[in-house]
Amino acid sequence: MTTDPTARFPAGAAVTAADLEDDPHPHLARLRAHEPVSWLPALDGWLVTSRDLALRVMRDAAAFTVDDPRFSTAQVVGPSMLSLDGPTHTRHRDPFARPFRPARTRERFTAFVEAEAGRLVAGLAPAGRAELRGELAGPLAVAVVTEALGLDGVDPATVRSWYGAFVEAVSAITAGGTAPARADEAYRLLSAAVEQAITASRPGSLLAEAAQNETPPAGPRPLATAEVVANAAILMFGGIDTTEGMIANTVLHLLGHPDQLRLVLDDRDLLPAAIEESLRLEPSASVVDRYATRDAELGGTPVREGDLVRVSIAGANRDPAMFDDPDRFDVRRHNAAEHLAFAHGPHFCFGAHLARLEARTALTELLDRLPGLRLDPARPARPRGLVFRKPPRLDVRWDT
Repeated sequence: MTTDPTARFPAGAAVTAADLEDDPHPHLARLRAHEPVSWLPALDGWLVTSRDLALRVMRDAAAFTVDDPRFSTAQVVGPSMLSLDGPTHTRHRDPFARPFRPARTRERFTAFVEAEAGRLVAGLAPAGRAELRGELAGPLAVAVVTEALGLDGVDPATVRSWYGAFVEAVSAITAGGTAPARADEAYRLLSAAVEQAITASRPGSLLAEAAQNETPPAGPRPLATAEVVANAAILMFGGIDTTEGMIANTVLHLLGHPDQLRLVLDDRDLLPAAIEESLRLEPSASVVDRYATRDAELGGTPVREGDLVRVSIAGANRDPAMFDDPDRFDVRRHNAAEHLAFAHGPHFCFGAHLARLEARTALTELLDRLPGLRLDPARPARPRGLVFRKPPRLDVRWDT
């Protein structure tokens, strides 16, 4: 911005990063109603909260790009499918996206996900209580990503520590800070594991497949090892953090609304709809960043070349122009699947089918095996986070 916009956007000026981390929804509703494209000094950028404008930004990679040196994830892991646009983005994305088409996802992962979720829930059952984010949602997501990437022999706890370092670094940069040093060490260790996986060429290894991707003479060159490493780190974000949050948030919503839980218990065909409604109400990745490549007008607001344009997925998902009574959790909502929790446009999350499979399987195991499943009243839970939103803990009890 060339001029101070604070006076033009008083609602945005009043919002702090702490507001967005704690409970953003009242603030997002106020912005959406009065300043759907607002300048937030706390973010040093624009925040888009209406659904139609969010779609416009995410669809138009030529005008609103991720390919900018300020992009937080690129600062942590380097150029990847998440921080590139155009043909280079396609070159990075396609070798990883192909194995996650719906039919291939079901064939490749259903048995593994069912076995892992069943093992985890069976291990919890005798205790009568658990912290589900740490004891189910996280371990399941880590196991699936480890399996998908073909990181044979790498302990899931090690994989979890790597992605935790990356998430911490991205969150710190997004909030205007600097990445912790442990992110560099995690990236070095990930690089060594990826190189080993590529060399081993374990059957089904996504990393080996991406590195050995064959292209026609006139096509793009195959990915180099360093590029495979960067994209492996990105898959950890999508495959672990957001899936963990998706499972935890869905459990929290269902158990926090006993009337909706009863509907699902009486009709299991409503479970996929409940997952979509939870994604709408509290997307585990709440914002995506873009940068204006030229001067433009967005919702009547002039945006300058180089400006940060942050799309609030959380805000768009509660836009009353699309969703009636948007703050209500309703497993029978007819258009819940119109949410933008997996983004939109060229950067739509290709792992959405796998994430849904994991959430559906985990919820089925919980509801089938843990009678009287309920939130622990002694440890209340609610989502938190500036970028990745989920409850820090999710303590539950059930009848034994």
